[in-house]
Amino acid sequence: MELNDLIQDYLGDKDEGLKSLVTFFLNLVMQYESEQQSGAKRYERTKDRVAHRNGSKPRTLLTKLGTLTLTKPEFREKSFETVVFEKYSRVEKALINAILESYIQGVSTRKVRHIMEEFGVTGISAETVSHMGKALDEKVNEFLNRPIEQPVVYLIVDAVYVKVRHQSRYVSQAILIIAGIREDGYREILGIRVADCEDEGFWFSLFEDLKLRGLRGVQLVISDGHKGIQQAVKTTFLGASWQMCQVHFLRAILRNIPNKRKSEVISLVNSALHGYEVGLPEVADKLERMGFHKAADTVELFMLDVGNYRAFPKAHWKRIRTTNMVERVNAEIKRRTKVVAAFPSRESLMRLIGSILIDLNEEWVTGYRYLNMAEFLDERSSEAEFVVCTSPELPVVSIADL
Repeated sequence: MELNDLIQDYLGDKDEGLKSLVTFFLNLVMQYESEQQSGAKRYERTKDRVAHRNGSKPRTLLTKLGTLTLTKPEFREKSFETVVFEKYSRVEKALINAILESYIQGVSTRKVRHIMEEFGVTGISAETVSHMGKALDEKVNEFLNRPIEQPVVYLIVDAVYVKVRHQSRYVSQAILIIAGIREDGYREILGIRVADCEDEGFWFSLFEDLKLRGLRGVQLVISDGHKGIQQAVKTTFLGASWQMCQVHFLRAILRNIPNKRKSEVISLVNSALHGYEVGLPEVADKLERMGFHKAADTVELFMLDVGNYRAFPKAHWKRIRTTNMVERVNAEIKRRTKVVAAFPSRESLMRLIGSILIDLNEEWVTGYRYLNMAEFLDERSSEAEFVVCTSPELPVVSIADL
């Protein structure tokens, strides 16, 4: 089908027409790649040719538009390499690797075997699995240890929980996803860490590792109520604030509320969070009078830290008062990992999650700008103009500090 026909299809049926256009474009990319790799155009006679075409194979690619059926060229002398399937195959290999490792270690189920068969994976040796794992590990480690080049204004930390084999038993592990909103308004996934504990030392180590990779400019850290994180933020990011995620704040309160009273408490807390009729101190008092003492204690514990987002531009508030940005990442991880009931090792877990995050990060840093940072940068520039310095040997003091 010619390009003009495809455009006409697009104008007639945009959904199917767009799929046809994308299929046409990706096939064209592979056609160009095959010419580059073979050293000659189709049917061209030249002494520079290094490989000959050997037909093609249909290959499906799952995209946001649906499943595309592409035509992948084949060579006689060597394998044809293409960037078209690179992102797809990276996550696919990590997923297969996790399933295979479970199978080889004798912890598979009929469900896992069925999944393997769907992937067309049979008779794979432990050596092959190990080779696949090492190749993926190199890519994941390179991603997780790369320099952080852009200043990050908002740092967001949230956890996804998975089962991992530890010694002779399976335990639930919290995998922290660390992401940021940069000074240019784009999002970036900065790292992963297994939360072995929640004390201040853990958080200090996490933040210091990020700083060694180049993290700078942090003004607000958003997370749930992890122990020790508040003090670690004060110690590591001087001048920054910690924001208790308002969704996690509400969940923490509701843990100590009976189901029949939850709707009433949700309305009460939301009224305070959004500045309507009551404040959080009044909420704590009312919960105390209602007999919900633990819920009242939770409000008092976090009420000074659920409104720190208000110190930043109002246009940013909706996206920095919760960890929802990373919650969406966690949902994607859960969707992709649910076929593995439990991971046989931390390595296989990090391999798969790392591969997924590489792809998501590519979409973030090359996609749309998440926040308009112009107002924030203007405010910071204005503060810098009012700097008072009494001596070159004394620290710089801004008007805001006086």
